[in-house]
Amino acid sequence: MTGKRILLIIAGGVAAFKSLDLIRRLREQGAEVRCVLTEGGAAFVTPLSVSALSEDKVYTDIFSLTDESEMGHIRLSREADLLLVAPATADIMAKMAAGLATDLATTALLATDKPVMVAPTMNVRMWEHAATQANVATLESRGVLRVGPVEGDMACGEFGFGRMSEVSDIVTAVGAHFSHSGARPLSGRRALVTSGPTHEAIDPVRYLANRSSGKQGHAIAAALARLGAETTLISG
Repeated sequence: MTGKRILLIIAGGVAAFKSLDLIRRLREQGAEVRCVLTEGGAAFVTPLSVSALSEDKVYTDIFSLTDESEMGHIRLSREADLLLVAPATADIMAKMAAGLATDLATTALLATDKPVMVAPTMNVRMWEHAATQANVATLESRGVLRVGPVEGDMACGEFGFGRMSEVSDIVTAVGAHFSHSGARPLSGRRALVTSGPTHEAIDPVRYLANRSSGKQGHAIAAALARLGAETTLISG
């Protein structure tokens, strides 16, 4: 990871406090870390603490770019070797899937030509919601990398999938990405992956169904995209 440049986007969420340890761990591995702190993220961690750990300026909005007249948001997103969104809330992933550019973070994500990795975190019901799962499927079909979420106790008092992965696991995922980023043996190939539950009608009243979560199919689609294939994912 030595010399790799990572643009860390810190979205709103209780797990934002883990981003401070994440910055430290990535830098220990030799990475250069620049940070974009969203308005929601700034409610949990301060620009000063993020700046102190990254030893670089923290960008909070599009007007904090001194060279914005020269399209600094594009340069910011393209100078990085990887854009890492941690924590990645349901809101920011929905905006990514829809192609919205409502602030510096989403503008950078839309403007980049570099790999993107997300570390989701949210309430278990939000994670299981059909809209969130559809957004995840869309992002993965475009080659966005994902680490987590994991199962556990949440700040809201509930238990289930939705906790952001441990910092050590995120660092491992980033390292693995850089170790394999040069291999794209499926470049030029097209892949179609079907995933998730199906319903097949027997007659106008009855049908056969399965309760597949689609996780394996999503993982296969993401792997195909990482290896260079033009991937279409049909989910549910």
